[in-house]
Amino acid sequence: MTPEEKTIQDQIMKGQIPTRRISADIPTEEIDLPSKGKYYPEEHPLSSGKILLKYPTAREEDILTSRNLIMKGSAIDTFLSSLIVDKSINIDDMLLGDKNSLFIAARILAYGKEYPVEIKCPSCTEQNKVVIDISEFEAKEIEGIDKIYMNEFQFTLPASGATLTFKVLNGRDFKESESILKQSKKSLKTLVSPEMTTRIRVSLLSVQTKDSNIIDDRLEIKNFVDNMLAIDAKAFRDEMSRISPDIESVFLFECEICGYTERTRMPLGANFFWPGAEENSK
Repeated sequence: MTPEEKTIQDQIMKGQIPTRRISADIPTEEIDLPSKGKYYPEEHPLSSGKILLKYPTAREEDILTSRNLIMKGSAIDTFLSSLIVDKSINIDDMLLGDKNSLFIAARILAYGKEYPVEIKCPSCTEQNKVVIDISEFEAKEIEGIDKIYMNEFQFTLPASGATLTFKVLNGRDFKESESILKQSKKSLKTLVSPEMTTRIRVSLLSVQTKDSNIIDDRLEIKNFVDNMLAIDAKAFRDEMSRISPDIESVFLFECEICGYTERTRMPLGANFFWPGAEENSK
């Protein structure tokens, strides 16, 4: 084992992202981002709308099988980060939709475009073995985005008339919301988890009420969100979904038994990044 290999192994054991030079012999692939780079500052490396990934090697498989990383829940993020050629790019800065495209691209580079799954037919309830071609997934089309190189948007709530200034969530925002939810579960005396309100409050930068009061204190924003009318909350979630870049991971399912067909979202199983994992567990 060379000194470099020993360092990489030590980093993986500690749950860290391996840092090493990318060999000229390892091929790379340029990936188009669903955001087209428009949601990042103009000086950010992702504002080009593209990201360069290297093909995974056996060392990246070490990351995917690292018990420490799996227990921490960071195996996938560490794996994806190790593939990014430009090390100035922090995966937590990526919008969730762009990160999803990275997720799909990394699976194709690692194990190919064919993803075998088992799906129960909604009509006859029989199990079907299906092979999904994940290379056919395309970026969601977004219309009406007039701000370029800026992740800041406004939306006026239909009932209260308040105007929300908000952002599309990135990886860091998602981790913040997960941390808030974890703390909430520890302190709540009920079984209700505030998932929807937490996602909304993390996305909000400020609120301008109908009488022009500005709310930008985080606690006041939380109180505002907790008391939003349901019709306003749904309208905002719909708007957030509309403008959030993403990969449409939808395919046409056709039952081999009864012929039932529908467009459905790709199921995500353990064998997506661990081929054979589900069979081995049986």
